[in-house]
Amino acid sequence: MLKRINWKAVFKVFAWVISLCGLTLLMSFIEKEKAALACTDVKVLIPGNQNFIERAEVDQILIDYGGKLVGRAIKNINIQKLEAGLKANPFIQSAKVYADMNGVLNVKISQRVPILRIINIANMDFYLDEQGNKIPMSENFTANVLIANGLIYEDFNGKVDTLKTSLAKDLYKTAAFIYADTLWNNQIEQLYVNQKREIEMVPRVGNQKIILGNADSLKVKFRNLYAFYKKAIPNVGWDTYKTINIKYTNQVIGERNTDSTKSTAVKVANAQVVEPADSSENITQDTTKN
Repeated sequence: MLKRINWKAVFKVFAWVISLCGLTLLMSFIEKEKAALACTDVKVLIPGNQNFIERAEVDQILIDYGGKLVGRAIKNINIQKLEAGLKANPFIQSAKVYADMNGVLNVKISQRVPILRIINIANMDFYLDEQGNKIPMSENFTANVLIANGLIYEDFNGKVDTLKTSLAKDLYKTAAFIYADTLWNNQIEQLYVNQKREIEMVPRVGNQKIILGNADSLKVKFRNLYAFYKKAIPNVGWDTYKTINIKYTNQVIGERNTDSTKSTAVKVANAQVVEPADSSENITQDTTKN
């Protein structure tokens, strides 16, 4: 016996085919209309509060790669070439160029976001962006970001590039961690690489140096530091310690200013770092060394 035809399913498929054909025709019509349009204006959108690149520079890039745009037919403007020219600028991370039905050429730019300024051993300055790329300094704008100096041998050729040395990668990881945390972003203002090739941190509050070591176990180390701030600092004051060593994951060692032979070791119970809210109950202070 012949199966009954599912007319409901057939109708749905037919409706989808008609809709798809209609959409294709509509898109084709729109593209033809846009191709017949002339460029009436160029609008540039540069979101964010960074000012690495100015509107005048964007206009010049558009002229260099596309010539005069206003008055030209949209179909004769090489959109891909304009985008490539914009992306060639070291401060532009991405660029999107498109024309609307009014003939307006829209240019949307996303700037690179620096999180660290490095001054290497040769006194050469450059930024690291959120993706860990090296980018040059800008004549237009100086970003208010963390600074790293000291024995940093990472070189820079003036062009956007990736990091080469393990130490520079550790500096980037540390800067990214600090940048993502409001508390530490407000507290830490500088990174320094000492003679032992260890990373030290300079705080905004307090005169001590904080020895981080490397970028391993950053979450643990910073939780230990937070615990030390809550347990030890309130009892003795911010200027008591000249060094706070957090490079070990199971303790924080504070070296006092008055006598370098005296130190305070704050140990995390069972070598576990607890959440800051519970740190006062789970951290014991070794008072025999005071």
